[in-house]
Amino acid sequence: MSDVTRDFLLRQFETATALANYHLDGLTTEECLWRPARAGLHVQRAADGRWLADWPEHERYDLGPPSIAWVTWHMTFWWSMLFDHTYGDASLVREQVTWPGSAEAVREMLGQLQQRWHAVLTDLGDDELQASERSRWPMQERPFGDIVAWVNVELTKNAAELGYGRFLYAVRG
Repeated sequence: MSDVTRDFLLRQFETATALANYHLDGLTTEECLWRPARAGLHVQRAADGRWLADWPEHERYDLGPPSIAWVTWHMTFWWSMLFDHTYGDASLVREQVTWPGSAEAVREMLGQLQQRWHAVLTDLGDDELQASERSRWPMQERPFGDIVAWVNVELTKNAAELGYGRFLYAVRG
């Protein structure tokens, strides 16, 4: 049964990855840094040159739509946190995750994270999917299969946000 469960999750991940990559392909830095509204989450360049992301005080709709840069930062954030808390020392915090600074660097970073996660998925067995010892972020004491399913959902959601942002940019007028 382990191969069946893993294979379903792996195929779902591959579908989410294809959707994300569709929207990342051809993405420009100008698109990333464009703001679709006067309010919304974005990235800011710090004095030291790093790109830091806004963090929401709430999640109400009046927060406004995020920029594509913020969405791609968020993808890097949750994947980096997941790897650090699952396979690292769990010391990474949000403030340490920066936006890479260009669309090309975003594609490179997300491509590396995708490849790394794909390698994790292909090596998982049923016992690991059912065990909770690696489930430390974003949820604890749940089967690791729940984390894998969450990644698939989160990646799909972020891919949809990327696509929506790109549609808005294309008709900005």
